[in-house]
Amino acid sequence: GCCDSRVSPEVIFDASPGELFVVRNVANIVPPYAPDGQAHGVSAALEFGVAALKVKHIVVLGHAQCGGVKAYAEDAEPLSPGDFIGKWMRLMAPAAEKVGPRGTRSAPDYLARLEQANVVNSLDNLMTFPRLRKLIEHTSVILHGAYFGVASGALSVLDKASGEFKPIGRK
Repeated sequence: GCCDSRVSPEVIFDASPGELFVVRNVANIVPPYAPDGQAHGVSAALEFGVAALKVKHIVVLGHAQCGGVKAYAEDAEPLSPGDFIGKWMRLMAPAAEKVGPRGTRSAPDYLARLEQANVVNSLDNLMTFPRLRKLIEHTSVILHGAYFGVASGALSVLDKASGEFKPIGRK
């Protein structure tokens, strides 16, 4: 999930302490598998969750009004000389390519499409991890995409057949 404090997976999924293993970062990005000898926080968390904790469901949770996605869409100036955010956000490029240019779409509509495409891109990136891919193919691990409406409180889940995010019922 995203590091945005408005998007707490524990609250959204009504989970008790210890029920969820949560990894959060800017714009809920899962980078592709990269066995390059460098430190990779998300990859390490995935490995620990799946191999050590035997996690059976992985949810990529995106959300409306994501500041990271907005910064990517607006091609914002670097926040620091190292441009850590800019380098991280470039991982969204495949999602942006699928959405295409903004064109005549309103800014909120374009950003919502980009936020949702970013969830799908992270799900695609999960499939680049060889061990995880095998577990998914054998249904030992199941992937889910979700999208949280910050203002509305509505949760939508990715329908794999249609490729669309569909709202789930509320209590």
